[in-house]
Amino acid sequence: AGTGSPLSFGLRTTAGIYSAVATSAANGCTTVMTGTPSLAVNSLPASFTVTGGGSFCAGGAGSEVALIGSESGITYQLYNGTSPVASVSGTGAAITFGPQFSAGSYSVRATNTSTSCVNGMAGLATVSINPLPSVFVATGGGTLCTGGSGVGITLSGSQTGVNYQLYNGASPVTGGLVPGSGSAISFGTYATAGVYSVLAINPVTSCSNAMAGTPQVIVNPLPVTYTVTGGGSFCAGGAGVAVGLSGSNTGITYRLYNGSSLVGAAVAGSGGAITFGVQTTAGSYTVRATDNTTGCVAGMTGSANVVVNSLPVAFSVTGGGGYCRGGSGMPVGLAWSASGVNYRLYKDGVAVGGAVAGINGALNFGTFTSAGVYTVAAVSTAGCAQNMSGAATISINPLPADFTVTGTGGYCAGT
Repeated sequence: AGTGSPLSFGLRTTAGIYSAVATSAANGCTTVMTGTPSLAVNSLPASFTVTGGGSFCAGGAGSEVALIGSESGITYQLYNGTSPVASVSGTGAAITFGPQFSAGSYSVRATNTSTSCVNGMAGLATVSINPLPSVFVATGGGTLCTGGSGVGITLSGSQTGVNYQLYNGASPVTGGLVPGSGSAISFGTYATAGVYSVLAINPVTSCSNAMAGTPQVIVNPLPVTYTVTGGGSFCAGGAGVAVGLSGSNTGITYRLYNGSSLVGAAVAGSGGAITFGVQTTAGSYTVRATDNTTGCVAGMTGSANVVVNSLPVAFSVTGGGGYCRGGSGMPVGLAWSASGVNYRLYKDGVAVGGAVAGINGALNFGTFTSAGVYTVAAVSTAGCAQNMSGAATISINPLPADFTVTGTGGYCAGT
């Protein structure tokens, strides 16, 4: 019914050409109103499915969100929740909104720029961000000498469910994968030089993170090895034998040992052969070299054996004495003799006869008629000589003076 003011027929959803007819309630007269408004129903943008999404590691490349199809003339707006993120024009084919770096549920609304009709696309793409393993500090490392037992490398903390891989430079260390325990962990000891680092890997999400700290292992070389020289044998009481080294280096200190005992003062390397002097104590002599800067120690090649040969045991010279001129002489001997030792008799310092081998018993050099002082010297198979104790003195006693016996003749029986 008319109200004397503009009149609304409400919202219409059916397409067509509309007109209005006015009818008087008093007399039934009608009048067709001016104007024929038309109503067109514009179609919504076609619905396509949102694809992509997924999870990625914090700081990673993100997760792509796309639409499996699109229409030309349609603008597609990407939303994360209720927040618009990106807008892409339809191409008539699949379109992408590129990688997304914020976690959330992504949806797409399509808008016909000509009709302003809007349609939500099918489905959602969920993007989640997996956290990186927590950062802990790798410590340890240090210096060692070649052949040493190595130095330890540790991590100040760890997470359960995360694996920690030790690297030397860019190479993973064999046996260097350790599961997290929730506390500090040890990777053991290492003797290979290099800069070490630790990478934490979550085996579930595949997210990895480099740990702080790069412990370094430095392996110092051992001193250059040279050959121990000298040694040999000498007789007890002799001057001894020299022990040395075929070469040396400056900055290195060389020490001589007899067995495990240090002998004498250390000798500084000269760049050439060195000597430790004459040694008079029997034993096996070795040399250790110490680097004055790094403290690294190396044993030199070989050893020098010093042998002290004992002198023959001094036994007493026996025999001698005086005899009557024209007699058979006097014996000279030795109270005892040792096998392996040669004994030689001397008269007044001059050798008498040849050497006589010891027999592990008393020794007889024979009977001698020449007056003099007889001594004995012994020489071992090693060439060591020793004078025997005492001497045997032989003297020749003169006979009584020779006088003429006189008188002869006969005498009467009974007189």
